Amino acid sequence: MTFEEKAARTRLVLLDVDGVLTDGKVIMSGDGSEAKRFDIKDGAAIVWAQRLGLRVGLISARPSPVTDRRAAELRVRLVVQSGTPKIRAYEQILKKQRLDDSEVAFMGDDLLDLPVIARAGLSAAPADAVPEVRARVDYVAAARGGEGAVREVIERILRAQGLWESFVAEWTDGRPK
Repeated sequence: MTFEEKAARTRLVLLDVDGVLTDGKVIMSGDGSEAKRFDIKDGAAIVWAQRLGLRVGLISARPSPVTDRRAAELRVRLVVQSGTPKIRAYEQILKKQRLDDSEVAFMGDDLLDLPVIARAGLSAAPADAVPEVRARVDYVAAARGGEGAVREVIERILRAQGLWESFVAEWTDGRPK
């Protein structure tokens, strides 16, 4: 099955956080606070995808209040952050959302993501993902993690679903809904 055929079936987009939504770097201060860099284009794509009917969720093995804050800004309510294997979180999400593997797209970048990549109906990785991940996904973005890779994948999914052109037309007509 082609990327477009798999993307057309996608109802839920799940994203790893560190290395996919961010560049994988964490800035830690002496007071215990941390900072991460998120790409605005990735965030816009997440908001648009939800507006157009796709569900979006985040799975991270590393709990972080910064991730919670970014998810809240993007109105992403499906967020799982825990030290347990991501495949367990994935299975719980599918059960709760009443979806099967073929309806899920997942984007990851490192070895911890391989079990989910093997299960998801559509898999993707940023350009700077580890070689073992890049070799196993349906699509490798031209962009690096935290630098527009999520936007690239979401746009391709929306195009495959026939939603992108009319969405762009709303903006070019000056009448976004």
